[in-house]
Amino acid sequence: MADTDIATAGVSERPVIRKRRADWHIAPNMLDYDATRRTFTWETARQALDGLPGGRGLNIAHEALDRHVAAGRGDKIALRWLGKDGGRVELSYAQLAQASNRFANLLQRLGLKRGDRVFALLGRVPALYIAAFGTLKAGCVFSPLFSAFGPEPVRARMSIGEGKVLVTTAQLYRRKVAAIRDKLPSLAHVLLASDGEESSLTGPGMLALDPALAQCALEFTIAPTGPEDPALLHFTSGTTGRPKGALHVHAAVVAHHTTGRFALDLHPDDIFWCTADPGWVTGMSYGVIAPLTNYTTMVVDEQDFDAERWYGILSRERVTVWYTAPTAVRMMMRYGEEVARKYDLSALRFMASVGEPLNPEAVEWGVQALGRPFHDNWWQTETGGIMIANFIAMDIKPGSMGKPMPGIEAAIVRRHDDGSVELVKDPGEEGELALKPGWPSMFRTYLHEPERYAKCFAGGWYLTGDLAKRDRDGYFWFVGRADDVIKTSGHLIGPFEVESALMEHPAVAEAGVIGKPDPVAFEIIKAFVTLKPGHKPSETLRREILARARKSLGAAVAPKELAFAPNLPKTRSGKIMRRLLKARELGLPEGDTSTLEGNQ
Repeated sequence: MADTDIATAGVSERPVIRKRRADWHIAPNMLDYDATRRTFTWETARQALDGLPGGRGLNIAHEALDRHVAAGRGDKIALRWLGKDGGRVELSYAQLAQASNRFANLLQRLGLKRGDRVFALLGRVPALYIAAFGTLKAGCVFSPLFSAFGPEPVRARMSIGEGKVLVTTAQLYRRKVAAIRDKLPSLAHVLLASDGEESSLTGPGMLALDPALAQCALEFTIAPTGPEDPALLHFTSGTTGRPKGALHVHAAVVAHHTTGRFALDLHPDDIFWCTADPGWVTGMSYGVIAPLTNYTTMVVDEQDFDAERWYGILSRERVTVWYTAPTAVRMMMRYGEEVARKYDLSALRFMASVGEPLNPEAVEWGVQALGRPFHDNWWQTETGGIMIANFIAMDIKPGSMGKPMPGIEAAIVRRHDDGSVELVKDPGEEGELALKPGWPSMFRTYLHEPERYAKCFAGGWYLTGDLAKRDRDGYFWFVGRADDVIKTSGHLIGPFEVESALMEHPAVAEAGVIGKPDPVAFEIIKAFVTLKPGHKPSETLRREILARARKSLGAAVAPKELAFAPNLPKTRSGKIMRRLLKARELGLPEGDTSTLEGNQ
């Protein structure tokens, strides 16, 4: 066992993984958790960053790139990109800074103003990273979209965000955007990154990105941006209505940098690989920003999951810190320990996971197969950065989320109908996980929905919507969602969005979706539909409805299973009781059905 001992369980009722100092490759950034928490302040953390020259504020792109270049450290490789076809591109900090300068100049040439939103619908390609930092340098707001989304999720998010510019490829534009283009009145410019087909698309606002960038200057003076100026727009799903646009500010970089140091233990000599797509908040916060503010070299793989390929990357690229998703870990477990042992993983010193709870077996499998445990952590789109983590110098209770970050006060609370909250003090008692507001990466609003934002706070706490418990040693444990949001393969999917797409089929009268437990994806989406008069259930119709939903929503969001039902359980006010659908599907107690339609 490379860097752990296993000791007796204690409160977790599983073996606790004890850390041994002698096996650390390098001294941890946080050696004493309790001492660090006692002395830590966000004001002190801010001093680890430079700020814009001349006191002009704080800018994420400057902290990630330009300050390193200004200090004479621009020659180091910032981005090591691995293409699907075996291609390889390496960009130094200086090259990435210059490329993003060109992009910022291009935005100014197109007439964009401070605060305008720039969307990216791209795979994991260099253009995405250039666009992200160039947008931030121009004082605009960057909003990445998951490239596996179908047209409808793209339309919904771009409509809410009122995107002025979309960076995409010709192929993705044809598949995801062309059919909804007339529903995006704010979209003025489409910048086509190179994919071999960009010259085939012409028309108003269409521009091939590479030739346009080549005409722009390499120098750019970053716009004065204050800590509270908008910077990033990430979308998260709700149980009803449309997706929520969580707006983050430039001050978030303080949390990105600090959590990268403490929760992921990033050092300047690290080769860091975050497998999350930048279309989700993890891929942006820790696949783009944090590794560069901490002056690491980050690996980016264009290809989707393949166990042998991933092991090869870990070995060949000499990855030292690896941040991935529980779904990927469980898929690698299926291949067995023998596959892992074919590769030299001796450079790997720290592994972390996020997206949904990491089951204890996966933590322990890391020790057995890879010589070190996976360190689970917890956070949300709204928090903008890691809030609770298993830190490198801290003993691990497999299955636990860990302990709160320095600077983060977390509690278990119980909501009351009058809007007040009560602290749950007894160890092991379940309640809602709550955080004391004030950390730099906390979202500042839901775009255009201030009332929805206000409902997230009560009694001086941010209420996360996640049910959890805390043991007597201060470790937090995830229990489940307090609402119907579905966690699948590391993504949060709102049921309403899926149900709306299902009801676009002419045969569907009503639809309800739930998350169904799955050993790999944590949950898969299962749909229940009732049919309109004149339509009868059949395997052909089932496949047709699923295929239509997949085309509209994209593979990541569409249901994997569908069942026909004569009716769906509803409250007397007509709301579909997804909780009851789930209970019946899983054979669980149905609980209180007094509000069920038809009950007296």
